[in-house]
Amino acid sequence: MSQSRFHMLLRAGLAASVCPVAMPALAQDANEIIVTAQRENRTQVSREGSVGVLGDKPAEDVPFSVKSYNAALILNQQPQTLGQVLENDPSVRTTYGFGNAQEVFVIRGFTLASDDVGYDGLYGIVPRQLVAPELYESVQVLNGASAFLNGAAPSGSGLGGSVNLIPKRAMAQSVQRATLNYTSSEHFGGSVDVGRRFGDGSFGVRINGVARRGEVSIDDEFRSIYLIGGAFDYASGPLRLTFDMAYQRMHVRGLRPKVRFSGALPSVPEADVNYAQPWTYTTGRDIFGMAKLEYDIADDVLFYASVGARDSSEHGIYGSITVSDAATGDANYTSSYIPRTDNNESAQMGLRAKFGQGGITNELSIGGSLNWLTNRNAYEFYTSSGTTNLHDPVELPRSSTVSSFGGNLDDPFPIERSRLGSVFMSDTLGFWDDRILLTGGVRIQAIQLKSYSATDGSLVSTYDESALTPIAGLVIKPVEGLSLFANRIEGLQRGDTAPLDETVINRGEALAPYRSTQYEVGGKLNVGAMALSLAFYQIDKPSAFSIPDPEGSGLLRYGAYGKQRNRGVEFAVDGELIEGLYLIAGASLSEAKFRDTLDDLNEGNDVPGIAEYLINAGLEWDTGFVPGLTLTGRVVHTGKQAADNANTLELPEWTRVDLGMRYVLVAADKPLTLRFNVDNVANERYWASSFDAFRPQLLQGAPRTYKASLSIDF
Repeated sequence: MSQSRFHMLLRAGLAASVCPVAMPALAQDANEIIVTAQRENRTQVSREGSVGVLGDKPAEDVPFSVKSYNAALILNQQPQTLGQVLENDPSVRTTYGFGNAQEVFVIRGFTLASDDVGYDGLYGIVPRQLVAPELYESVQVLNGASAFLNGAAPSGSGLGGSVNLIPKRAMAQSVQRATLNYTSSEHFGGSVDVGRRFGDGSFGVRINGVARRGEVSIDDEFRSIYLIGGAFDYASGPLRLTFDMAYQRMHVRGLRPKVRFSGALPSVPEADVNYAQPWTYTTGRDIFGMAKLEYDIADDVLFYASVGARDSSEHGIYGSITVSDAATGDANYTSSYIPRTDNNESAQMGLRAKFGQGGITNELSIGGSLNWLTNRNAYEFYTSSGTTNLHDPVELPRSSTVSSFGGNLDDPFPIERSRLGSVFMSDTLGFWDDRILLTGGVRIQAIQLKSYSATDGSLVSTYDESALTPIAGLVIKPVEGLSLFANRIEGLQRGDTAPLDETVINRGEALAPYRSTQYEVGGKLNVGAMALSLAFYQIDKPSAFSIPDPEGSGLLRYGAYGKQRNRGVEFAVDGELIEGLYLIAGASLSEAKFRDTLDDLNEGNDVPGIAEYLINAGLEWDTGFVPGLTLTGRVVHTGKQAADNANTLELPEWTRVDLGMRYVLVAADKPLTLRFNVDNVANERYWASSFDAFRPQLLQGAPRTYKASLSIDF
């Protein structure tokens, strides 16, 4: 879409919206509608959320760093993916997975795969590649390890933090909202959000629908997503039941890939240049949902149980670009075709009871969880399609010459089956009217895995290991509004398998699960309408390699002999600075180092892709001089990053500025909200990240992007 055409549409939309509003807006009741709509549409961070088996808690009562981003933020900022929501968090950055559009989140220097994002406390339910955020009431972020709180994540990520999505459900006040939106350059769509309670209010229904498609701000990158979700709940007396079901279909064509490199960093192309081939794509379909029961056995005794499932299918031709000449940007382009299906089930149940005697309270939590996952996969990798250029891409024919293959492309068979089971118990002791809270507990976790040959589907290896993951936490609230905390908690992921190499004496041996250990201290302070938090942490993660056999066999022995140590400081502040002026801001400092490396290679070096510091600052101002007008601004800054293990290459720091506004009007006694945002106002071009689980790869930041939407409550 040309710039002039966009401006014409914008002017026409504003004119059409203002005309029916002029007279009723003068009335007192219209002003009340505007004020109410502004308040309900306020972008907010809530310092509370689900803390796994401990339940929903305010941040000041738990020894962890937790916060939630609300549905109004999602509506106002118009994000298309979960990663764009998490851009508000100063401890999170987003990258991509292997070849496809899957978002991967980096929290405290460790990955959280989208596979391991929680859905109201259950793993394996959320769509695997991209998550449309319009379905969710809040996005909850818990910084730090959480193997006790949530259980081990199925794909083994989440050592530095977890994300939990809470679906929208019917509220006491009915919701009837329709939204139209536009994203440059030619991406159009809309959404519907309808919810209400029936009868005496015990039964509720919430329906959300989303449809978006078209080219985004990166040249020739096409995206579409279709989503329909329903939430049904019943609440009467001590019983509460919920049932959520959703269907999502997404398609991305011409996804700008991450860039492989060696020897030197290539210069950054123009912000909107797309070096993907037009025949690359990824398509995914997910059907997912959950059922949940809560029953109050007594006033302070709760029984809960939930079960969920996801059936997904995805396939795509994925592109990979490798720079051969950093000075010119010349690069080699290869591709692959990978179909995949997943069948996941998840369940948990537990009991929480609070009681007290002699001035001491106890909050006991016991229960268990199970996750079953089946991954069916096949692949074909192709020889090079030819040479292109980062700065001046060349359209290449798709190579049909297969370099390697595995599985049945038409009907993929299982490549991996896993089952994760656990039982847990914890107790929180409260002293001094619960101004001192001491939490202790343990979760016994078992990880079972079967891997199958990509050639014929035969069983190749099994993994069956278990581990204890304890927790110890302390909260002290010396004065009103101040909470000091400390914790020791672990992360858990399955151990590696020793390579099938004749030089390795324990070849094929499955190592015991890796336990990362976190120590954290911090404080939280509420001052008026402002909330502040500060945390210091250290996380040690094991790493495996082969060393000469200590028993003198002359062979090598594979084991978890090394580690990665991440240390950092996190600060966050949010709330109403003065009447009508709202702030969401924070910063984090990180030091991620290789420790105990093989032959001291890279010993003490920075881990690639983890920035020295991150800074976020967002402001919203409800202007008094124009009723209904809110101005917004956000700055996202990322410090320097190492770009290779040897630390000879470094990505420079980068800054992005976003600006926006929204305006509430009244049409037929109903609020109508106009929004207009510009992300990356200066159209900065930068390498956003060099993080990758296998080897450093460069992800380019998005170009200037215009977003506009119109919402009406009817």
